[in-house]
Amino acid sequence: MATIKRALISVSDKTGIVELAQALSQLNVEILSTGGTAKLFREQGIPVVEVSDYTGFTEMLDGRVKTLHPKVHGGILGRRDLPEHVAAMQAADIPNIDMVVVNLYPFEATVAKADCTLEDAIENIDIGGPAMVRSAAKNWKDVAVLTDASQYADVIAELKSTGGAVSQATQFALSVAAFNRISNYDGAISDYLSSFNADGTRGAFPAQTNGRFVKLQDLRYGENPHQQAAFYRDLHPAPGSLVTATQLQGKELSYNNIADGDAAWEAVKSFSSTACVIVKHANPCGVALGASALEAYSKAFQTDPSSAFGGIIAFNTVVDKAAAEAVSKQFVEVLIAPDFTADALAIFAAKANVRVLKIALPKGGDTPWLQGRNAHDTKRVGSGLLIQTADNHEISTADLKVVSKKQATPQQMADMLFAWRVAKYVKSNAIVFCGNGMTLGVGAGQMSRVDSTRIAAIKAQNANLSLKNSVVASDAFFPFRDGIDVLAEAGASCVIHPGGSMRDEEVVAAADEHGLVMVVTGIRHFRH
Repeated sequence: MATIKRALISVSDKTGIVELAQALSQLNVEILSTGGTAKLFREQGIPVVEVSDYTGFTEMLDGRVKTLHPKVHGGILGRRDLPEHVAAMQAADIPNIDMVVVNLYPFEATVAKADCTLEDAIENIDIGGPAMVRSAAKNWKDVAVLTDASQYADVIAELKSTGGAVSQATQFALSVAAFNRISNYDGAISDYLSSFNADGTRGAFPAQTNGRFVKLQDLRYGENPHQQAAFYRDLHPAPGSLVTATQLQGKELSYNNIADGDAAWEAVKSFSSTACVIVKHANPCGVALGASALEAYSKAFQTDPSSAFGGIIAFNTVVDKAAAEAVSKQFVEVLIAPDFTADALAIFAAKANVRVLKIALPKGGDTPWLQGRNAHDTKRVGSGLLIQTADNHEISTADLKVVSKKQATPQQMADMLFAWRVAKYVKSNAIVFCGNGMTLGVGAGQMSRVDSTRIAAIKAQNANLSLKNSVVASDAFFPFRDGIDVLAEAGASCVIHPGGSMRDEEVVAAADEHGLVMVVTGIRHFRH
């Protein structure tokens, strides 16, 4: 346990720093500081020694050089347990510095601004701060290093309870947090600077990408029991994403629960109207809109009751008692919604194993469901990484082109837009039959598009759902007319797909032959 006698405090973000300095001062800790931080302490009546007075070296180069001095780094790095270190410090008149409190220039916040210039970014790269933090973190057995205001309260409490000392366990934890902070800071700088091209323009993808994730929990196992796994979140997660969920009850989430839960949640929050999505093995097996949570669930469940067994259910609205009573009649692994009424939670409490997650939907604007989306998607391949901009393309009626002789009614257009949105979240090759704001049959992940079409029709038949006058969405173009023949035979009246096949004329002719409405989007939604 190290007793704190001297602390160096130099922070950009002043949150909570006065309270920390006051606590240290009350424990007779000598405080060294710089610039604005020292000025703040003097204004608050907290005794402080300017670093320039302490080192005898005046700040220079617009403050770029102020703490890069042997009396600072020697005081931080000197090991108290090595006689030769102690002797060298005494000979050089370098006192110990027992605590370093530093948060860095706001580089990340600066480059996040739309009008940030390269010069602005460079000026917000901290040099002295990271050097002190690394020094203190390396010498953690003798020095406590604080890099975030969230750490202050616990350290203050420990100092007061021990009469001014910090335990080795706390100092090691602070050291790890410090190195993590430096790693994240340097990663942000690398990402930003390496995104510049030789001509000074910025590219969408940096020359080096530095993934930064924080572990949320270890998992019991991965996709299969013989695999180990853990769950991580982005350093700065998007609001309304699965990693921001609060688990209200139920067993620990599994690897597959999380993967399927993300698929369900991303799909359901894409709808502006009240919706329910049921997912099984990463594919929606039932999606529907409704006037209430109960109606949306009831319609979604009708699509494929067999697959819904043991599935993941997500709502984009509050789950009330009526919806909870209906859902509780089936076996569900995970239930996700923005909120639940007290009556609904009481119903689920009787099913202790059901994992109930609450995720706040992003707010703002006329389309809050468009907020909080990932900017990029990533996929590991061998020893590499694929990165792409996320498939966040939105389509409206104005974007659609009717290529068949038969024109669509407003209701058919609305149904096709619904089907198109659902198909985006189904694994390719994706075929989705829909009608009246609900899925009727889903064909997913087949090597042949015509096979996906047949499977979707079979699913509807098995659920006793009529496909007469239904609409069909395909995530990619039909390479041959055979898929059109199958969906027409099943009873569909409309089909929406991207178009762009070498055989588009043949496909359109097949639609006209069957008296179908055919609409093309010009946009493909492969999902692998």
